[in-house]
Amino acid sequence: MYLNLVIRLKLTNKPGTLARVLTVIAQEGGTIGAIDLIAASPSCVTRDLMIRLDSRDHLDRLVNVFEQMPEINILRISDRVFISHQGGKIEISPKRPILNWEDLSLMYTPGVAGVSEAIAEETDMAYGLTMKGNSVAIVTDGSAVLGLGDLGPYAALPVMEGKAVLFKKFAGIDAFPLCLNVHEPEEIIEVVAACAPAFGGINLEDIAAPKCFEIEEKLAARLDIPVFHDDQHGTAIVTLAGLINALKVAGKNIAEVKVVISGAGAAGVAIAKILMRAGARNLVVCDRKGAIARDVPPRQPSKLWIAENTNKRCLHGPLKEVIAGADVFIGVSAPSLLNREDIMKMAEKAIVFALANPEPEVEPKEIYDVASVIATGRSDYPNQINNALAFPGVFRGALDCHARVVNDEMCLAAAHALAGMVSEEELSVENIIPSVFNDQVAPVLAKAVKQAAKQTGVARDFHVRPITAVK
Repeated sequence: MYLNLVIRLKLTNKPGTLARVLTVIAQEGGTIGAIDLIAASPSCVTRDLMIRLDSRDHLDRLVNVFEQMPEINILRISDRVFISHQGGKIEISPKRPILNWEDLSLMYTPGVAGVSEAIAEETDMAYGLTMKGNSVAIVTDGSAVLGLGDLGPYAALPVMEGKAVLFKKFAGIDAFPLCLNVHEPEEIIEVVAACAPAFGGINLEDIAAPKCFEIEEKLAARLDIPVFHDDQHGTAIVTLAGLINALKVAGKNIAEVKVVISGAGAAGVAIAKILMRAGARNLVVCDRKGAIARDVPPRQPSKLWIAENTNKRCLHGPLKEVIAGADVFIGVSAPSLLNREDIMKMAEKAIVFALANPEPEVEPKEIYDVASVIATGRSDYPNQINNALAFPGVFRGALDCHARVVNDEMCLAAAHALAGMVSEEELSVENIIPSVFNDQVAPVLAKAVKQAAKQTGVARDFHVRPITAVK
C-alpha cells in the first residue's frame, strides 16, 4: 500500500540543494505534491514536501540517502492519512441554536414532552419530528474490513466514519457508525433490531460472507425500514451500470455474452443476481476451487444458489481455463490471479472489470492493448467502480419515500439511471461511469429509486404531517 507523507526538511540555503532533494525522491520512485516554505534564514531553509511513495521500503531507502547528505536534516515525517483521521472524521452538531432558557425549554424539557406524546400516538410522526427520516445506521462487526479480513469492530470504526462522511457529502444523509462487538448472526440481528427505531435505514457493511446473507435476509423480513448490504448491492449496482456502458462501447449484447465472475462472496453473488435480472444468460462464477456447477453442489446456501442458477453448461476447471472465450471478466476476489496471456484467451473486444482493491486481479498496464474496456476499483485508473456512486442515492430515494425495503427493482433502476448519466457523446473506453464527484449522481439515482419503490408498492402511503400548534 502506498504512503502519502509530509516530510519536513531543514536544508542548507544554497542554490541547487532543493533540486538535489527532488532528484533523490524521483530516483526512489516518489511523486512530489506541494512544497511549502516553513521558515528561512541566510543559512538554512525549512520546507514541507508532500510525497507519495509506493511502499515502506522506498521510504526507508529515501531516509537513508537523506541521512548521508550533509546539507539535509530530517525534522519530521508525518503520514497524511493518519493526520486526516486525527480526532475522528465526524461529529454531531445541533440544527438549531440554544442561546437562552427559552430555547432550552423548546428544544428539551418541558417542550419536548408534547412531541413525545404525539409520536407515541402516531409512530410515523417520528419521520418528521426526529432525526429518523434522514438517518442511517452503518452496521458492522468488523469481520471483513476493506478486504483486509477480520480486524474487529475497533479497527472498523475509521472505515464506518468515512462511510458516514460520504453519506453526508453526496446525499445530505446523517449516518451513524454502529461497530458491534458481537459476531454471531443472531446476536447482530438482535442488536440491530433493538436500535432500529432511531433510524430510517440500515446499511450493513464489512460483514463477512456467508453470515452477511443471513443477517440481511432476516433483518429485512423483521424490520419495516430498508436494510441494504452495500458490499453486495452497492457493488452490484455500480458494476451493472459500468457493464451496460462497456457493452455499448464493445458493441455487444448482455443476453449473448459469456460472463465469468471471480469471487463467490457477498459481492460476487449479488453481481451474479443483478446481471441475470438485467438479462445475462451465460454466466459462470468461480471461487478458489474453480467454476461452481450444479453437478457438484457446494454446501454454502449462497453458493448453492449460484450452482443452481448459473453455469448452464456445467463448465469445470480453474479460472484460467474457464475464462477462455469469455466476453466479460468481473473480478471481486484477490490480486494477481490473471495475466496478459489469460486475457488474450478471451473473446475479441474483451471487457475486464478487475475490481479487487487495492491490487486488481490483473494489472491494467499489462492488458491495455488487449482488452477493449478496463475498469478497476482504484481511483488512479479510468473507470473506477466505486460504491460511493450507489449507496448515497439509493438511500436518499428510499428515505424520501419512506420505503420499507430496498428491493431488486430499486437496485436495477439505480443501475440503469447511473449508466444513463454517461451520454452517447461522452461514452468511451475510458469513460463508462460517472465521476463520484458528479453532484447529480445522488439526485438522479434517488429519483429512479423512489419511482421503483412506488411502482413495486414498498413506499409508504403516509405523508409526514406539517408541524401543528396546540390541539
